[in-house]
Amino acid sequence: MTNGIKPPLRHHRTIAGLFSQACARSTSIVFVSSVLLGTIVLDQVTKWAALTFLSTPPYKVEVTPFFDLSLGFNTGVSFGVFGDLFSNQQWPLIAVTIAIAMVLAVWAVRTDRLLETVAIALMAGGAFGNIIDRIRQGAVTDFLDFHVMGLHWPAFNFADVFICAGAASLVIVSIVSTATDGSKNTERGDVP
Repeated sequence: MTNGIKPPLRHHRTIAGLFSQACARSTSIVFVSSVLLGTIVLDQVTKWAALTFLSTPPYKVEVTPFFDLSLGFNTGVSFGVFGDLFSNQQWPLIAVTIAIAMVLAVWAVRTDRLLETVAIALMAGGAFGNIIDRIRQGAVTDFLDFHVMGLHWPAFNFADVFICAGAASLVIVSIVSTATDGSKNTERGDVP
């Protein structure tokens, strides 16, 4: 008569497992939300400072011989790419960027590795920071201007820094993870 009946202990383990997963997911949501909020706030505060202190001539402050704080606006994608295409049509770009940022935020919550979660959340936070600018003023505020011998890298902002740092960190985490998994397989005698 024991066919199909699960012992009570197994049932409790299942409930405990579900509860544990729900708690872990909630913690992940809080953590990712904190990283997102932190990146957005830092990005927006620095952009506010740039708009406040660089909006009068000469619109720039020389910090070093190769770095200026210089106010600019980007209607294109990253580093001004496709600026002419999107200069009068920000809403399609905003819609695509929101979709990408939402996918990144969900991915960050669902990831189990801390460094990967932080990297993805930084990219999402940076994307949301630039979305706020596009909605508020139709362009992204840029103010970090690096240059050498008359050649300028396109001006950028902290949202761009977060996006690039997150992407670079994600690549590094992936490479290290792949190398670690490969070495574990080699130690066990598995074929990589």
